[in-house]
Amino acid sequence: MNDIFRGDHDVTTCRRIVLSFICMVLAFAGSAAANSANAEDPAQFLERLFRLRTENLVKESTDVLTKLYLPRERVSRYALEHELRRGQYLKAWAAKRGIEIIGAESKIRVVRLRTEGNYAKAGLIQTLKITYAYKEKELSPQAFGIGTRHAVTLRQENGKWHVLREWYTDPIDEDSSFIPAASAQTDESAIEGALPEAWVANQKKAKRPRYNRKAAVEYADKYAGAAWGAGNNNRYNKKYLDYTYLGGDCTNYASQVIGDKAEGGGLPMRGGWYYRYKQGGSTSWVRTDAFKNFLLYSGYARLIARGSYDEVAKPTSRFPEGALAKLQPGDLIAYELGGDIDHFSVVTARDVKGYVLVNSHTGDRYHVPWDLGWDKSTRFWLIHLND
Repeated sequence: MNDIFRGDHDVTTCRRIVLSFICMVLAFAGSAAANSANAEDPAQFLERLFRLRTENLVKESTDVLTKLYLPRERVSRYALEHELRRGQYLKAWAAKRGIEIIGAESKIRVVRLRTEGNYAKAGLIQTLKITYAYKEKELSPQAFGIGTRHAVTLRQENGKWHVLREWYTDPIDEDSSFIPAASAQTDESAIEGALPEAWVANQKKAKRPRYNRKAAVEYADKYAGAAWGAGNNNRYNKKYLDYTYLGGDCTNYASQVIGDKAEGGGLPMRGGWYYRYKQGGSTSWVRTDAFKNFLLYSGYARLIARGSYDEVAKPTSRFPEGALAKLQPGDLIAYELGGDIDHFSVVTARDVKGYVLVNSHTGDRYHVPWDLGWDKSTRFWLIHLND
């Protein structure tokens, strides 16, 4: 009888052990589910990441940002250093131009997001507004817009997401130590404003069609892409191919601004400068150096001046107010690096103190100060479109 009772006792003990184990499993599962429900998902992390990075442009927040990266990983460390560098550059540029960055606002649009285990990959577009003010209190604050496209890889460690790597074309990725300082006067002999004789001859022979400046500027503002301030729901003109990932879209955009018949400046396509619907643009339409040559040889435009920041911005006897004063909305600025034209922007406005503002693609800019994002090695070509 004792054996029988002992057997019943063993069975009861086993049942208690099983029930206890089941309760432990259920409790663990419930806890894991609760933690998972409370954990930040990749989309929420990206929102927080870009909000904190935007705040860093106004007030340095190195310690906060560092926690969102993986400093032990080289590619993550590089991405972090890039974000810290752009904040330092923006503040240093503002100080040298006698202004202060007083605000920054941002929104992102996630185009794609895929999560696999501890990794997540996202493609997104950021629309950024930056507000600045001059030291003169009577001048109202000014704002400009920047738009960028990002490819981001995240990795989860200890239940938290971090940036593993990131790629994007950044309009303000520069070393703050290379910002050119303004001087009171510059030597006018350094400014290269004269055209080669062949260009002058071609300009005299060419029949100049009428250029619609007002329409050109309106086009530039409407189709400035992801930048804050742009129209068309922050989209490019769908009539044209997007060359962002084919070497850059800045020249394609500038060509549209001056040449689109329906909405832009309306200059006729000719001499190898053209765009074919669904086929793309010619070399002169989409390539920077070829576009510059077409403008100056065709008679569509003339060179006001070419030189460094000081050489085009400061007063001379030839340009008492500086060569930049000759630019009008609808004109163009070409940016030369290492002997080649690297970028084009469209003059769209002047700020409250008369500083020239420009629009461009790759990255997208709306009413951005003309020299922001460029350094003292850059030579600027000031190109006036003939009316």
